[in-house]
Amino acid sequence: MSETPHNETPWTPSQRYPDERWRDLDPSFARYRPMNAPVMKLFGGAMWSEGPVWFGDHRCLLWSDIPNNRILRWDEETGATTVFRKPSNFANGNTRDREARLITCEHGGRRVTRTEYDGSITVIADSFQGKRLNSPNDVVVKSDGTIWFTDPPFGILHDHEGGRAEQELPWAVYCADPARGTLRIVADDVVGPNGLAFSPDESLLYVVECRTDPRKILSYPVRADGTLGPRRDFVTAEPGGTPDGFRVDEDGNLWCGWGMGTAEQDGVRVFNSAGAPIGHITLPERCANVCFGGPHRNRLFMAASRSLYTVGTNTRGLRGG
Repeated sequence: MSETPHNETPWTPSQRYPDERWRDLDPSFARYRPMNAPVMKLFGGAMWSEGPVWFGDHRCLLWSDIPNNRILRWDEETGATTVFRKPSNFANGNTRDREARLITCEHGGRRVTRTEYDGSITVIADSFQGKRLNSPNDVVVKSDGTIWFTDPPFGILHDHEGGRAEQELPWAVYCADPARGTLRIVADDVVGPNGLAFSPDESLLYVVECRTDPRKILSYPVRADGTLGPRRDFVTAEPGGTPDGFRVDEDGNLWCGWGMGTAEQDGVRVFNSAGAPIGHITLPERCANVCFGGPHRNRLFMAASRSLYTVGTNTRGLRGG
């Protein structure tokens, strides 16, 4: 099924190099901005874009359109956007495991699933200690094959992005080990856990805490046994700042979906490994999540409200994000 792009969000491509949508908040950000890398709009017409994931072997990007209950596919070769899966069980976050299979958080199914090579679906986690998960939100895969995901109740609060239901478990961050068939809570002190990712050496886990004012990005040391040490505030957002999903590059920078406060905040905010803001990519709508893709993992894809955008960078995203 082919989708006709709808340009609900006004968009005018930049006619200048460098693209003025790149904003340096610190001189160190200039190295990540190619002179001739314009921000490009690939698709418009979603209701709420989330969970982008790159499939290099198919030269395509998948991302979730949660309220429309579908996963969309953008093809690099043709530029066409089609429906990959509908219904999608109100899919939200997506990634790939270390065997290149699609891992998906489902609001409607209240579960985390794996799509096998033949297209069949395997359930990774849908309950904990006999109680149903809430609505798994975002997911990342560690180099040892374990699957880490957040489980806030956002998808069961109403019918718009899932289905209204009773919350059976507190919100938490989980680690699933498909090889051993285990599921455990790794953090239960995050008020509204949302996006998550590891540092390049996997010594830190970053988690967005989105039900505090201001919102925060937390960091946890990852111990050798897979448990987490004490949390610390890594980033405290400015008023109106809304970190959501994010990914980490090879230098340890966090590229975060951002916005909702003012138009100047909409887009992608970039923080260095010390938690300092160094750059921003301005978009005409709030960005919910990002991923890196392309043959060198240097192309940033931005799932922003009703649209999908992309831009080339001078860095590479980590595997497993």
